[in-house]
Amino acid sequence: MRVCLVEDDLALGRALQAALQESGHEVVWVRLSADARAWVQDEPFDALVLDLGLPDGDGLDLLRRLRAHGKQVPILVITARDGVEDRLNGLDMGADDYLVKPFVIPELLARLRAVTRRAGRWSDSDAGHRWACKDLVMDEGRMMLTRAGEAVNLSRTEFLLLQILMRHPDRVLTRRELESRVLPHSEGAALDVHISNLRRKLGDGYVRTVRGIGFVVDSGNAT
Repeated sequence: MRVCLVEDDLALGRALQAALQESGHEVVWVRLSADARAWVQDEPFDALVLDLGLPDGDGLDLLRRLRAHGKQVPILVITARDGVEDRLNGLDMGADDYLVKPFVIPELLARLRAVTRRAGRWSDSDAGHRWACKDLVMDEGRMMLTRAGEAVNLSRTEFLLLQILMRHPDRVLTRRELESRVLPHSEGAALDVHISNLRRKLGDGYVRTVRGIGFVVDSGNAT
């Protein structure tokens, strides 16, 4: 499932991003309302986790704009505003659920599953989705990768990078796309290091560089 996380607090954002990714979700984490609006307008998401207290505006304004523009993505609001009026206001503006801080991450994951299930965007079978390219087989639910039937040991970041590439075989993904989804707050050559490690573990012929653009995993199917 593809989730847009809108949270300006670095510690909480990192914890939520890690928990969502460990649950098998693809996460785009942004810290500003304007960035979230741009991502959701241009890209498909299965769910939005939205903090209300953002540096460049109230998350409720973003919620109202998205609903006014017909965006039906399930939205789980997370906020320290715990008053009854606050909760009612958020729900009336179009939030699918409202979770008050502080909360435990398993509850957030459970509520996220509930709102996406109600919207028809999640089923129990999603946890076991598999992707295959050439002789690579990725089991998202078990966070496992095999090559020609043999297990390949990847770090979490390597797995997430390859997961995105295998979900879009034969499509060149830009450096910006990959960095924003997996390494949003890294600097320098972090992406290149992880790609290099992936190639070392997989061998040649899987992750291809398209000079000046990004990277692609070829499906191996004849065109």
